[in-house]
Amino acid sequence: MKGVDLTETEVASETVFQGKLLCVKRDTVSLHDGQAATREYIEHGGAVMVIPVLDSGELVMERQYRYALRRHCLELPAGKIDPGEEPLATGRRELLEETGYVAREWVYVATIHPTVAYSTERILIYLARGLEHRGGELDDGEHLEVLTLPLATLLDRVRSGEITDVKTVIGLFWLEKLRRGDWAAGPVLP
Repeated sequence: MKGVDLTETEVASETVFQGKLLCVKRDTVSLHDGQAATREYIEHGGAVMVIPVLDSGELVMERQYRYALRRHCLELPAGKIDPGEEPLATGRRELLEETGYVAREWVYVATIHPTVAYSTERILIYLARGLEHRGGELDDGEHLEVLTLPLATLLDRVRSGEITDVKTVIGLFWLEKLRRGDWAAGPVLP
């Protein structure tokens, strides 16, 4: 897509906060028209989300309390990419740790940027099939409930507003398109 070059150029950068999960930055930028502006954003190392589909067709889901929203959320399994870790390895690790499942087949689906206005976060989405339950081991301080539900039920919960997590909503819509044959996923990965 071509058009006017709207590129903003960094003039100065300041770290406002450095945490374990994210880094908050405040940059001064030069706009394409020569004006100066301030941009505040979050640097995030990225994450992986898994769409785990059982042989029955049901999806493996997680219900957990999300403190920032002060509510329980129903989500597809996901987790942050550790430094130096390949995204597929993250998906395999998170699926096992959080749900207790391993998958025989992994397919890359898409990469999304959930909050482009204020975060560098990217989430890679994988479809996992041929699931086998082996038992998981949650990280310290991580508490969640694992359940299985059909796609139709989950889409109803999106429509009703019960499921609002953007990565989960996108993953469910992708799966619906894949099942209908409207869209194709990437190759099966080793």
